[in-house]
Amino acid sequence: MHVFLCPQMFSNNDEAVINKKLPKELLLRIFSFLDVVTLCRCAQVSRSWNLLALDGSNWQRIDLFDFQRDIEGRVVENISKRCGGFLRKLSLRGCLGVGDSALRTFAQNCRNIELLSLNGCTKITDSTCNSLSKFCPKLKHLDLASCTSITNLSLKALSEGCPLLEQLNISWCDQVTKDGIQALVRCCPGLKGLFLKGCTQLDDEALQHIGAHCPELVTLNLQTCSQITDQGLITICRGCHRLQSLCVSGCANITDAILNALGQNCPRLRILEVARCSQLTDVGFTSLARVSKQSHKHTAQQCTSICITDGTLIQLSIHCPRLQVLSLSHCELITDDGIRQLGSGPCAHDRLEVIELDNCPLITDASLEHLKTCHSLDRIELYDCQQITRAGIKRLRTHLPNIKVHAYFAPVTPPPSVGGSRQRFCRCCILL
Repeated sequence: MHVFLCPQMFSNNDEAVINKKLPKELLLRIFSFLDVVTLCRCAQVSRSWNLLALDGSNWQRIDLFDFQRDIEGRVVENISKRCGGFLRKLSLRGCLGVGDSALRTFAQNCRNIELLSLNGCTKITDSTCNSLSKFCPKLKHLDLASCTSITNLSLKALSEGCPLLEQLNISWCDQVTKDGIQALVRCCPGLKGLFLKGCTQLDDEALQHIGAHCPELVTLNLQTCSQITDQGLITICRGCHRLQSLCVSGCANITDAILNALGQNCPRLRILEVARCSQLTDVGFTSLARVSKQSHKHTAQQCTSICITDGTLIQLSIHCPRLQVLSLSHCELITDDGIRQLGSGPCAHDRLEVIELDNCPLITDASLEHLKTCHSLDRIELYDCQQITRAGIKRLRTHLPNIKVHAYFAPVTPPPSVGGSRQRFCRCCILL
C-alpha cells in the first residue's frame, strides 16, 4: 500500500485538511500499514495524529531488532502499557538491555501475546518464563535461543501456564536436561517445532519423552546434541509420523539404522541434515531414498556425510524425482560419474534448485557439464573444489545464465620481491 501526503494536507493543528477529509477510522486503517519508525514520526505531527498513531491496534506486531542497542527495560514497559491486549507478536531479538523485571511488566500488560522472540536476551532467567506462564496463556511461539540462564524450571513453568505452545527454541540453553523436556512435552501436546541445538545434556531419554508425547511434531533440531544415539532417534521416528525436518548434524553416534527408521515411519520428511555423521553410508541412504519415492511431499533432501559415494546419488536420481535441495558438502568420495547420474535423473530437469558440492575434492569441470541441463538450478556451491576452473563455470553460465555460483580461487602467487622475501596472500571468497 502506498500513501502520499501533501504538505498542504496537514499542519501542527487539528484543523488540517486531511483530518477534515478523512474519517478517523480510515486514518487509523492507513496507520496500520506503517512501520515503527513511521508511526513514531506521525505521532509528532499533531495531537490527533498522536492519538491515532499510538493507538494500540497499530501495535499488534513489533520487531525491535533494528534498535536493539537502544532498547532498555523501560522501553519494553512503555510499549506494553501502550499496546496492552492488542499486541500479538513481539521480537526483542538481541536486545541485551532487557531483563526479567521489564518482561514481567510486559507479561502483565500483554496477555494476548502469541509470538515472542527473546533470542540473545542474555539477562533473562527462569523468572521471565514464570511471568509468561502466569499471564500469557495464549503463547504459541517462544524463542529463548542463547538465553543461557534458562533451566528446567523454565520448561516446567511453560508447561503449566502455556498449554497452546507450538514452537519452542531453546538452542544453546545447555542447562536443560531430560527432566525439563519431560515436563514440557507432557503438558504441551501441540508442539510442532522444537529447536534444541547445542543442548548438550540431552540424551536418548529426552528423545523418548518427545517421541511419546509430541505426535504433531514437524521440525526437530538436535544439532551437536552429542549424547543421542540410534535408540532415542528411533523413538522419535516411531512417535512423530508428521516429521518434515530433522537436523542431527554433529551427532556422531548415529548409524544407518536412523535412515531406515525415517524411511519406514516418516513419509513426510522433506529435510534431513546429517553433517559430520561419519557412520552413515550408502546403504542407509539407499534405503531412505527407495522409501521416499512413495511420498509426494518429499520435496527436499539434504544429505551431508563424508561416507556417501556415487551409489547414493544413483539411488536419489532414481527414487527421488521431487528432489529440490541436495547438500553434498565434504562428501569426499563423490565423483563426476555420480553427478552425471544425478544430472540425468528426472529431478534434475524440473526440480533441482540447489546443489552444494563444497569440499568435494574429486569433482571437476565435467560435473558442471552434467548439470547444465538442470533448468531449475538456482544455486551451486563449489568452495574448495580444487579441480573446478573459471572456464568450467563460464561454460555452465552459458546454459544457466541466472545461476548463482559460489566458489573461490586462490590468487596467483606474486614473484619474489627485490629483498628476497615473499608477500603472503590469503585465499579470497568470490561470488561469481
